[in-house]
Amino acid sequence: MQAAELAILDWIQAHLRCGFLDAVLPIISWTCNHGELWILLALCLVAVKRYRRQGWTVALALVLDLVCCNMILKPLVGRIRPFAVNTAVELLTAPPLDASFPSGHTAVSFAAVFALKGAGSPLWKPALAVAVVIAFSRLYLYVHWPSDILGGALLGAFLGWAAGEIVKRRTANQDGF
Repeated sequence: MQAAELAILDWIQAHLRCGFLDAVLPIISWTCNHGELWILLALCLVAVKRYRRQGWTVALALVLDLVCCNMILKPLVGRIRPFAVNTAVELLTAPPLDASFPSGHTAVSFAAVFALKGAGSPLWKPALAVAVVIAFSRLYLYVHWPSDILGGALLGAFLGWAAGEIVKRRTANQDGF
């Protein structure tokens, strides 16, 4: 399996690597180093009464992601990153120090997308486009295996959906947030 995943990463390096993406994708990835982009979105939504429920849904998804992805799964799995296996690749960012599986950038991004979708926000569509680019950036930067990205997307989607369900149930019996 590792050989197939390395082949995918190496194909990206051989066929897609260019000056433009070398400049842009590290910045895009950086916007989500600690979920900053999605935290800012949640704060903006919470600040406007009309969108408050959507904001709280995203915020809950981000907390669920932090616990499940960063505090439980990454330490439990402890997967080595691809740049540690193929040391010949030139990294465009500082090497992450935590475990590889699942991709935290991808998980938090998809958690936000599915929280927005579950809360009925039309923002989920542009957020999905951003999440896909963030996920791809992690492959391009050679810091995640393709299965890390898939695992992060699935985990994030589930957690975003779960946050949506929790907020719906909470607000069904009350006036909302």
